[in-house]
Amino acid sequence: MRVFSDDSGNRMIPISAGAPVTITAPLHEYEVELMEGSPDSRIDSDWWNHLSLLVGKDDIESHGDAWPSSHEFISDMMVVRIEDELEDFTSEIARAKLLSHPHIRLVLNDEGVQGELRIRKLTPIGARIGEEIVTEEIPDSVSTTRVLVRESGRAIACDPNKAYFSTKLQSERLETLSLAKELRALLGRPIRVCDPFCGVGPALSALLSEPDLVGEVLASDLNSDAVELLFDNLRRWDGRNYPSQPEPIARLFEDRIVGVADATKLCEDPELRGRWDLLIVNLPHRTIDLLPTLVPLLDRKTPSMVRGRVIAPETDIEDANTSIRSALPLTLEGKPEPSLRVKRDYSSTLRLCSFEAWISSQ
Repeated sequence: MRVFSDDSGNRMIPISAGAPVTITAPLHEYEVELMEGSPDSRIDSDWWNHLSLLVGKDDIESHGDAWPSSHEFISDMMVVRIEDELEDFTSEIARAKLLSHPHIRLVLNDEGVQGELRIRKLTPIGARIGEEIVTEEIPDSVSTTRVLVRESGRAIACDPNKAYFSTKLQSERLETLSLAKELRALLGRPIRVCDPFCGVGPALSALLSEPDLVGEVLASDLNSDAVELLFDNLRRWDGRNYPSQPEPIARLFEDRIVGVADATKLCEDPELRGRWDLLIVNLPHRTIDLLPTLVPLLDRKTPSMVRGRVIAPETDIEDANTSIRSALPLTLEGKPEPSLRVKRDYSSTLRLCSFEAWISSQ
């Protein structure tokens, strides 16, 4: 029941059905009006309350911290990770999440990354069809995972079942934008950006939104599905006629080199080597190992920057810092040595970190 106003403007406060018939002190000193209550039709946004009604208090307590209290929104979808011990409660979890978030169309269970391209396997476990919530035999018509994500004033087309990017890392992309503007000020001209693990282009979205920040761009990915989505995004961001299907990397416009490519082989092309001011290395499981093959892409005639992310055990972060510094050229005078900063937990033992390295000219 909810608090509401009666016809005279009095604020009516709901009381328990088990309250005494005779109002006791101190309220008995005041005139009390009793009337039929008004049901509270507002959405309860606490998914735990819905889950408690669906599975019971004993089950909630017995599984403790295994319940998926965290989740990630991707447009009108929600991604959760359900532990194996909770598999029998998948339907109840999906229903509780949908009840607590009325704007969500689809709930997906994250079953981890698979294959060389590390594509996440996301399985639909609950959907909203009109006013109805379904958790079994979810029709294909409501299971589509291709969506538009709004971020920093831009719409980014993505499909987490084909090319995943974390919406939780928007602050990282804004930090990259800030660093890029600092680099532009240092160089006194628009910067040339190389993003060889670009996915659908979330990092480029932020950079291209800033007027006169970016000149030439190299954007590539080994995942052809990601490149198809990237073309769709660049078509809207640049207002140019990009291909509708994924194609091998090529110079599509005077200032755009885009397509499917193996990042480790880009340096074999003399047109691409020694050309870029900002190198974005967004393959956190392999960043440190790949740095030596990517550094030759930088233009060493002027100062440049490497911006990267790394997943590492917290106990090994200092060793990782040493490896990063040994893989990179000398740091620009007056700038700090590259050092990992923990951004968030990746697992119970691993941390997702980021770094930037200001590289001196030769």
